[in-house]
Amino acid sequence: MIAAIVGFLVMLNPFALFLYLRPIMSDLSDDDFRSVFIKASSISFGIFLGFLLLGDLVFKEVFRINFESFRIFGGIVLFSFAYILIVQGKKGFIQIKGDLHDLASEIALPFMVGAGTISLTVLMSEQLVLWQGVLSLVIIMLINFAIIMGMKSIRNAMHSKKLQIAFDKNMELLLRINGFFLGAIGVDMVVTGISNLVLTGVEK
Repeated sequence: MIAAIVGFLVMLNPFALFLYLRPIMSDLSDDDFRSVFIKASSISFGIFLGFLLLGDLVFKEVFRINFESFRIFGGIVLFSFAYILIVQGKKGFIQIKGDLHDLASEIALPFMVGAGTISLTVLMSEQLVLWQGVLSLVIIMLINFAIIMGMKSIRNAMHSKKLQIAFDKNMELLLRINGFFLGAIGVDMVVTGISNLVLTGVEK
């Protein structure tokens, strides 16, 4: 369960999310941002919980695609995203724009809920007992929320512009380092998906 939580947090990438949300943080009051981020976390949790309960059933019965195909696609997307993080850093990020009521869903999708996190949620449904999976998701959302709000508080406490710039540079460094782990996870997803498809074909 601990391994699932750590892997999910690496995939969720709170450091990248913090930099994504910087433009919003500067435009909203602390209370408004906290409210929006709580809503975004709730939306994300609801989506993750749905995939945790249904597993790969939604792929087989609704979309009628092999989950391994989705895993391979998710791995390719993650690898591409990790490459952007490593090479371009925050320059490759998209600034979020929209009304206050729309921001929560815009943050949840695609910045928190993506191919990688959905794949991990489906895998959690196979590897963990239901209560362990639900508890893991709760812990993941709480840790992610605490990291984002904690980094925001730390940056707000820095009254010097130089300190804020240094803080942002350190966050971008952590972001690039995290990109290497994210890329490795993406490659592993592709390799695992191809291996499972080959084994399934051999068995047939």
